[in-house]
Amino acid sequence: MPPLVVEQKRLSPEQALQKIYNYCAYQERSHREVRNKLYTYGLWRNQVEDLITRLITEGYLNEERFAKSFAGGKFRMKKWGRVKITRELEAHGLTPRCIRQGLNEIDESDYQRTLESLITRKWEATEEPNAFKKKDKVARYAIMKGYESDLVWGIIREFDSV
Repeated sequence: MPPLVVEQKRLSPEQALQKIYNYCAYQERSHREVRNKLYTYGLWRNQVEDLITRLITEGYLNEERFAKSFAGGKFRMKKWGRVKITRELEAHGLTPRCIRQGLNEIDESDYQRTLESLITRKWEATEEPNAFKKKDKVARYAIMKGYESDLVWGIIREFDSV
């Protein structure tokens, strides 16, 4: 049996604008997210660009605000490091300036404290008799969470002296 194809109803620019207002009001969005959403409404490129311009002018869309919200939220909720947050913001198509603004939302002492806590918890949860393998596993975990490898290894080296 062939796959079921659902026809998407095309919205008028006015209908799309009302829906996209709600979409943007719910949470901060990047231009790329909003642009992709507008295309799912069946709009043409020039209509999408006109609506994006209108959303920016009316304050519904602001990439700097999005970057700050995204970076702060991912750090606080998911304990992501700066490297991962940067990569994700780049994937959203943000400028380096907006990314820097977003990363400024992360307090340096909170960042260090969170990384230490993350490493300590992982260290205690890792059952590996070989100390070198254990350090490697813990370091890989923290680096995959997006933390800078020099910071990670600096903290892990402290476990040698304990």
